[in-house]
Amino acid sequence: MLSNNKWWVLLALGSVVLTACSAKPEGRYQMRNDQAPLRTPTAAELTPLEPRYEPLSRQGNMDSYSVFGQTYHVLPSAQGYSEVGRASWYGEKFHGHLTSNGEYYDMYGLSAAHRYLPLPTYVKVTNLNNGREAIVRVNDRGPFHPERIIDLSYAAAYKLDMLHSGTAPVRVEAIFMPPPLVASQADGDTSSSSTGTEVVYIQLTALSDPTRLTELKANLAEKYALNATSRERNGLHRLLLGPFNESQASEWLQRLRNDGFNQAFRVNQ
Repeated sequence: MLSNNKWWVLLALGSVVLTACSAKPEGRYQMRNDQAPLRTPTAAELTPLEPRYEPLSRQGNMDSYSVFGQTYHVLPSAQGYSEVGRASWYGEKFHGHLTSNGEYYDMYGLSAAHRYLPLPTYVKVTNLNNGREAIVRVNDRGPFHPERIIDLSYAAAYKLDMLHSGTAPVRVEAIFMPPPLVASQADGDTSSSSTGTEVVYIQLTALSDPTRLTELKANLAEKYALNATSRERNGLHRLLLGPFNESQASEWLQRLRNDGFNQAFRVNQ
């Protein structure tokens, strides 16, 4: 038989152990193992997403991060990304908890987790077993499993008909959405946009040969779907992209420099 004092000691120790367990990262989730919810997605929840331009989230877009001793490098842009591999899905265990970009995970939304795509990114996922497709919005990090390239929401997995198998071979293709252009007030007026916001251009280069500049301007306008203009000053023809607002100019400047235009800079008009 244990004395009353010894029973209180054992109870106190047990309380410490339980508290320590609940402090572990997985303790914030409602269940030990993930599972599907009791109902299937509604027709409204399965309505296809329409990709649109969104600025990068303030959270989840660090240059690199480490999980389980593995370092991952986040891509500066989703443009051109395409990969074939296996997809998995996650459901009720994570429902209502924060995603990597600070939103709340909704298992009935068409979303996904990816290790290194910018957040958010719209991607088209094709189930290579049955040809079914779904456009999802990447707003989380994962899956941290070497044999999987994307972790889909419950609704997205349902749409691709891969719930029962758990995983499926897929093709993931990023849908790149460039920032929208800022409309000028009137022809020849480059001092401000229709909302009074200062208009910014990006100068890529200045050449003395107008023919070369014309060719480059046509190529860039087609590649980036941006308005490209040229202006002459002191015998040099400047190539400008825009107009943009300040936020758009910062994002495009980073992208252009990543594409090799290291001398690009902003010009306030």
